[in-house]
Amino acid sequence: MNAARHSVDDSPVLTFDDVSVSFSSGIGSGRREVTAMSHVSFSVSPGETLGLVGESGSGKSTTGAVALGLQRQDSGIVTFRGKPLARSLRSRAGQMQAVLQHPRWALDPRATVLSSVLEPILVHERRTPTAVQRGLEMLSRVGLPESFATRRPHQLSGGQLQRVSVARALVTHPSFIVFDEAVSALDVSVQAQILNLVQELQSEHGFAALFISHDLAAVRYVSHQVAVMRAGEIVECAPSAIFYETPNHPYSRQLFQELSP
Repeated sequence: MNAARHSVDDSPVLTFDDVSVSFSSGIGSGRREVTAMSHVSFSVSPGETLGLVGESGSGKSTTGAVALGLQRQDSGIVTFRGKPLARSLRSRAGQMQAVLQHPRWALDPRATVLSSVLEPILVHERRTPTAVQRGLEMLSRVGLPESFATRRPHQLSGGQLQRVSVARALVTHPSFIVFDEAVSALDVSVQAQILNLVQELQSEHGFAALFISHDLAAVRYVSHQVAVMRAGEIVECAPSAIFYETPNHPYSRQLFQELSP
């Protein structure tokens, strides 16, 4: 069951228009160009999740990096909130966030949970009682009691760490979040808890999301649209209900056979 779309303004938050990215590999006569993304186009509106699926090496993570401004495209246009995506990460700090596969890698092992959650706020603000209260409220919103605020990452389970990552991503009320294999390292019961949490928070805050995963079941649960990548190209993009009922492209049908649990 998909999250209900929650939006007043349906103008796309993020748009890719004919975006391509390539990398060079090897040296000397063995040097070659590897295409990571080829003429990729899509858009994501407020309150909407675009699920991006495909095999390893298909270009999904590069797409996420370009969406966050961490990787420059070679050609094409990336638009965020109606304007070309700015080069400066600081200029959009707090407006874009990411939840990654391994939260333990993303959290400072020496920092408390509350400090990790407050980190995006402190890019622009001082650590004030108001900021601290925002952090504590967000921890509560993701189902972690206030007693967790003083704990450190090694004291938390994988599911609890991912809840901290979600709290940190949402504490600045961003317009757009990339979930890059955000539940793939969790067991099935914890996956369901995190996916339900994402749905609830999206319904409440109305953020747009790119949900990158090889797990077709997880993508189906949270996505409104599904895009299938193969060798850097989007070979199919359709509303979730239509895609899962009648996938059109032969590669999409192959993924159902290979990646479905």
